[in-house]
Amino acid sequence: MNCKQNERINQVKESTLVVGIDIGSTTHYARAFDWRGIELGKVFKFSNSREGFDSFKDWMQWILNINNKSDVIVGIEPTGHYWFDLGAYLEDGGILLVMVNPYAVKQTKELDDNSQSKNDCKDPKVIAKLVIEGRYSAPYIHLMVSMQIYE
Repeated sequence: MNCKQNERINQVKESTLVVGIDIGSTTHYARAFDWRGIELGKVFKFSNSREGFDSFKDWMQWILNINNKSDVIVGIEPTGHYWFDLGAYLEDGGILLVMVNPYAVKQTKELDDNSQSKNDCKDPKVIAKLVIEGRYSAPYIHLMVSMQIYE
């Protein structure tokens, strides 16, 4: 394990809420976990729109409050350009967004249940697990300044 991965693992503390999101073209699915991988709440479905992002932020705040968490890391598996608006929204809100490698999601999913099947409810858990393990990178969102945000 390298030094960078240790730094990433150390970012996830007992006070951290880890949210994994499966990105879709029109609908996203999110699941929240604590630093040990225990699920906090049910799968949350929201649209790829400003209203959807606002409802997601409210849901995250509710999970933070009822579980006495103070910070959050949102992990995604980048799917084409569909994550750009959500990424900009989270950055504007001061919420840390990280990315996991799609290949790592596929491999981890197969290890967990010996199935290659894609599932919108299962993928956010795998994504969050990879974030907890420090297997992520940080995106550079400033490149999207010229994009039309929150359509």
